[in-house]
Amino acid sequence: MRPARRLATYEDLMGLPEDVRAEIIGGEILTMPAPRPRHSKPQGALRRFVGGPYDDDDGFGGPGGWWIFVDVDVQLGGEVVRPDLSGWRRSRLPDPDVRPIAIAPDWACEILSASNEAHDRVTKRRLYAQHGVAHYWIVDPEARTLEAFALEQGRWVDAGSFDEAATARIAPFPEVELPIGRLFLPKERRGG
Repeated sequence: MRPARRLATYEDLMGLPEDVRAEIIGGEILTMPAPRPRHSKPQGALRRFVGGPYDDDDGFGGPGGWWIFVDVDVQLGGEVVRPDLSGWRRSRLPDPDVRPIAIAPDWACEILSASNEAHDRVTKRRLYAQHGVAHYWIVDPEARTLEAFALEQGRWVDAGSFDEAATARIAPFPEVELPIGRLFLPKERRGG
């Protein structure tokens, strides 16, 4: 008889070196490579375009009311994920300085790379729906697109797909116009 497989815990995750990016999915620790600039650029741009008015300007003229974080540990049941960006309405997360955050975010955004596309499109999408994350965005730096989904009765509904030519107002942040093309690195210049 085989011994029962030991499920990874958050303490196991915390025992990894600080520079290791990892999650716990299905009781196993999954490590992720450090992001490339094509991944980091949309992450920083979204933090600025969305986080600026909704988090940083709270009480200073922006719509406010949100915490917007980059790469924080979020506990969803027995899983621990690290969304590229995540947001909570401040009324739902009165103490944001905890690790892991054990309250499901109101919004999660994943930025695709070749090594994580299926994980973000399938595993995390399912997990976010199961735990009631109301809005999920998927940014594809290669295709230069943003896909938005809204959770309705436990199922994802298409809330819009936008390419780099679009300027869009996307729930749950309708007060800001998001210039999709500005999320990405400049296109490579070819020829002479």
